Amino acid sequence: MAENHHKHGEMDISAQEKTFAGFMRWTVNIGIVCILIILFLAVFAR
Repeated sequence: MAENHHKHGEMDISAQEKTFAGFMRWTVNIGIVCILIILFLAVFAR
């Protein structure tokens, strides 16, 4: 059996952090656009 012992906190996660930050940025931006579209439709769609 392999003797790989994981030590907490040693893995480089900079790529994962960058990817997650980009995902969150896109999610927030899309949410803002959706809210603006809903507000536009509420004001001008009659």
